Amino acid sequence: MSSPNQDVTPDFERSASLADRIQNAYIETSISPRWIGSGNAFWYRRDFGADQSSFVTVDPEQSLRQPSFDHERLATSLRDVGIEANADSLLFTSIDTSRDGKSVKFRIGEKIWEFRDNETLAEYNGEIKEDSLTPLSSEQPSDSSDKSTFITFINRTKESVALFWIDYDGNPQRYATVEAGKSNRMQTYSGHVWRASYSDNGQLIANFMAQDLDAVAIIEEEKPSVAKAIEKSSSPALSQRPESSDKPQALVKEYNVWVRDADGQETQLSINGTEGNPFDHTIYHSPNSQFAVAYQYTPEQTSTVYAVESSPKDQIQPRLKQFQYLKPGDNVRVDRPRMFDLTEKKEVTTDDALFQNPHSIYDMGWSADGQEYRFLYNQRGHQVLRIVGLNTQGQVRSVIEDSSTTFVDYSQKEYHHEIRDSNEMIWASERDGWNHLYLFDLQTTNMKNQITRGEWNVRSVESVDEEKRQIWLKAFGAVECQGPYYAQLARVNFDGSDFTLLTSGDGTHTWTWGPDRKYLIDTWSRVDLAPKSVLRNAETGEQVVALEENNFDNLIQAGWAPTERFSAPGRDGKTMIHGIIIPPSQFDPNKRYPIIEQIYAGPQGFFVPKSFSTLTSQHELAELGFIVVQVDGMGTNWRSKAFHNHCHKNLKDAGLPDRIAWITAAASQSRPWMDLGRPKRPRRPSLARRLLQSRRRGLWMPR
Repeated sequence: MSSPNQDVTPDFERSASLADRIQNAYIETSISPRWIGSGNAFWYRRDFGADQSSFVTVDPEQSLRQPSFDHERLATSLRDVGIEANADSLLFTSIDTSRDGKSVKFRIGEKIWEFRDNETLAEYNGEIKEDSLTPLSSEQPSDSSDKSTFITFINRTKESVALFWIDYDGNPQRYATVEAGKSNRMQTYSGHVWRASYSDNGQLIANFMAQDLDAVAIIEEEKPSVAKAIEKSSSPALSQRPESSDKPQALVKEYNVWVRDADGQETQLSINGTEGNPFDHTIYHSPNSQFAVAYQYTPEQTSTVYAVESSPKDQIQPRLKQFQYLKPGDNVRVDRPRMFDLTEKKEVTTDDALFQNPHSIYDMGWSADGQEYRFLYNQRGHQVLRIVGLNTQGQVRSVIEDSSTTFVDYSQKEYHHEIRDSNEMIWASERDGWNHLYLFDLQTTNMKNQITRGEWNVRSVESVDEEKRQIWLKAFGAVECQGPYYAQLARVNFDGSDFTLLTSGDGTHTWTWGPDRKYLIDTWSRVDLAPKSVLRNAETGEQVVALEENNFDNLIQAGWAPTERFSAPGRDGKTMIHGIIIPPSQFDPNKRYPIIEQIYAGPQGFFVPKSFSTLTSQHELAELGFIVVQVDGMGTNWRSKAFHNHCHKNLKDAGLPDRIAWITAAASQSRPWMDLGRPKRPRRPSLARRLLQSRRRGLWMPR
């Protein structure tokens, strides 16, 4: 930290200018494959500098990666016809190419060109394949995401276009301008929404939503009508009615369940439905329509919470707001599924002992033979998660269940997949102390076998092949001696045999499948390792060809300090705690620096970055003369169940004993420059505010 008489203005200036300095210092090639023809080859755009790129074609069958065409010759040919062009900054972002590379078609402005045999350039009169985002049918707020991606906006109008990011409240934030006939590549996040409007009058042209993969957004004068499918709700219909009108149909009116016969005659089946205890209008008919299940419920209580909006946009005075918000101890909605025989026109009596105190009940549908209706019961307090079955004779049974003396992590780890042909179910559970998959017999309710096992976690299931009886899954920490949070792709058989890792490399992985799942693109990185990408055989995981290897040398030259990983035992002296250390770029090992921890300890996830990014906000803080650290302490998610249990009725703990142990260990292990004493307050805070607030809006991309 600066001495009392030291001028700290340079620190604040470095912090305020960091985003500017590194904006173009790190250009990452994140591979967005565009598969050719039947999917046996693909091309991608390789970005290697500010406004610098090239096109690469990959032939997996030949293990070949090569330029899609001769960039120098094409640039020369374009200049010969009067189009300004450089080999490393061609005026197009997408190509339509043949697998052998003998023909490449592309659009510049309003014209389409074809470059054949790396020699002949001519205008092309036909249509070409262009990958672009489909405009949204209506504007909507952006979704929060930490998945970084890019959109290249191509302006094919005859006027200047302004680009606005739509923030989480639905408000437009202007970021950039794209001149007529030009393009602009914007870094963004998956789920973020962008507006393209004419610069002169603000007239809306189109809205686009960023996807996981890099994409192109073509801005045109007139777009074809957008399908309205995006506006359709994915929620179930109010009543799951029989397909045929000659079958009895259950319905709800006057708070009770009725049945309507084929001739239209209606008969009341229940009598205890009231305004305070009605039946829900969603009804679940059995496959043969002889039975139906309806949920009678007690509504949640009214619990009004008040808040003051201190600075409304449309008035000077504060505004009082109120909204419905249940607090601990308040009465939640309580559902009670009831079975009805539509043929006999009566309720089938069932015992609710297995689902008396629900936090929630979710429909799981009828069994394949139509003899049992199933739902997922989440007990209030979250100590029991149970699949309950009601059969048409009124018998109630527990099909599968998990219980815990602390909590069942239903919000992050609940997973089930029914295999209807064999009457089995894949079920995720932490019953052995880690989140793993199990195979159950739905007829007998017996567990047939544990599918995955070990001191690592199944993060999610990618896909299930019921015919091959195989599962593809994302695993956290499955590779010993690597980070416990690093993601890998794996495949395993239903019986637990042949567990195979399909990705490889010390880091956390993301992957993109080829169209026939014959190949996959595997990308991995760490906070101290820029992304690497290879193409793999999706069956064996073997590397087919290396694609890209990024580095951050230019970042360091621009005044960015590398991030350090560090691990040390936590409060118990044995459980490893993992975190990162970020020094200022002007780091001097002979000085002592106060430590600031960027802390979040919510039990729903982990929060220390695992993959590579510039971590701009953390580095800006470090530039002010601090060592910035982030730590995942006990009570956060995706370690062992015992690790997670520390948060149970103990959120105030926040993993602080682990954070203290970790920081103490970091400072004592060859890091005397980490000052464990009381941090000193930076001088001239008004200057800090002025400089930090002077950052251009366009440099900041909220997540």
